[in-house]
Amino acid sequence: MTNHPIDTLLHLMAMLRDPVRGCSWDVAQTPASIVPFTIEEAYEVADAVDRGDPDELRDELGDLLLQVVFQARMAEEAARFDFTDVVGGIVAKLIRRHPHVFEVDGTLLPIGRPRDDPATVEAAWARIKSEERAEAAARGRVQPTDMPLDGIPLAIPALTRAEKISRKAAGYGFDWPNAREVIAKVREETDEVEESLGAGDPAAIAEEIGDLLFSVANLARHAGIDAEEALRQGTRKFERRFTAMAARLEADGRTLASSDLPAMEAAWQAVKRGEG
Repeated sequence: MTNHPIDTLLHLMAMLRDPVRGCSWDVAQTPASIVPFTIEEAYEVADAVDRGDPDELRDELGDLLLQVVFQARMAEEAARFDFTDVVGGIVAKLIRRHPHVFEVDGTLLPIGRPRDDPATVEAAWARIKSEERAEAAARGRVQPTDMPLDGIPLAIPALTRAEKISRKAAGYGFDWPNAREVIAKVREETDEVEESLGAGDPAAIAEEIGDLLFSVANLARHAGIDAEEALRQGTRKFERRFTAMAARLEADGRTLASSDLPAMEAAWQAVKRGEG
């Protein structure tokens, strides 16, 4: 076993995948079968960041790194690529997509060069990605497409994908001029949800709620807010208040199961006032 931590991890992964002496569960996995674990680990990293716990974040980052090493090991066994190729690829990409920071050989640009503002950097990043995709299509690595909103994975969280889709559409000029006009759209969609509820058509209700959520994602984008993070924080706030509400009811000799809605609402409002 080597002394370098990443080499040690790669070696351990290779031993776990050994078909004779390795772990039967690890040997049985495929690139597709561990995808749910990879997604779960990414969310656990986000949760650790939210909690502000550096020890937990360190551990969760290790779990996520393991997923990368696991996928790279299976690719190496299939003679497709290995972990070194993964690292080399991201290093090259970082240099290529940061021409405002690096020379083509990866050295820093000279001190004193004017720094681009974030909006300019983001626009350049999008242009470079588009050029890379066109080049990959020319080499047959990806299928060329004329779809203007192509390239955004279906598997990412729905709110995040909505934000990315709307941002890409905005790049073509199809967008509201400001957040206030998006608020008007949100109200319009809310009215349409109400109408569909009155009609009692489940399919129409689902469609209108989808339109409402998409409009809310647009509102978050215009406000400079990450919709996914805002919802995550909003849900955590609800959890915190609900738990405090239950504790308040219990202190009054009640339980959630035995409390009616007015009692819960009164306790809820008391919790909110206590936070203020």
